[in-house]
Amino acid sequence: MDYPKLKSIIEGLLFMAGDEGLTKKQLADILEIDSDLSSDLVYDLQRDLEREMRGVQIAEVASSYRLTTHPEHAPYFERMAYSPSRSQLSQAALETLSIVAYRQPITRIDIEEIRGVKTDRAISSLVSKDLIEEVGRAEAIGRPILYGTTKLFLEYFGLPSIKELPEPGHVSVDDALEETTQLLFERLDGRQMTIDEIKE
Repeated sequence: MDYPKLKSIIEGLLFMAGDEGLTKKQLADILEIDSDLSSDLVYDLQRDLEREMRGVQIAEVASSYRLTTHPEHAPYFERMAYSPSRSQLSQAALETLSIVAYRQPITRIDIEEIRGVKTDRAISSLVSKDLIEEVGRAEAIGRPILYGTTKLFLEYFGLPSIKELPEPGHVSVDDALEETTQLLFERLDGRQMTIDEIKE
């Protein structure tokens, strides 16, 4: 059995799983191996990451394994998230934000079904900017995280409440994402305020 290859696959699977992580049974089923072996491989990979002083680590949360960053690196992540060059919302982030705003509470998987692409990076960016947050867990297999908008979101878009979001017109499902994204963009009056501007 090719253990280095299996560990490499596990690392990729945990990256794809994001915040939801994977249990040893889920890993075992995907890799078609014994669950105890999948657990041993995770711990072995965990030691590899520590020994090589990699930028990520494996954490076990609620019986699920997931890739996380090191707490001691947090100041650098905050600096990246709030630097002026990264304060503006990307198109991907704005699309993701519009989905959360109009369909909250919503899971990452549901967001990805609407956008048709992975949204881990966009969600992470929006969470780091405090525009969306975890608001609960869905009553589904794995209890996925539900996301909703924050108070800062309302301040960012100048809204007194979420009920004041601009209403989209009568559009098809395919056009809905484009229109709601455009409505949020227009709400900014043609400019992208930075996080620093909001907090002043």
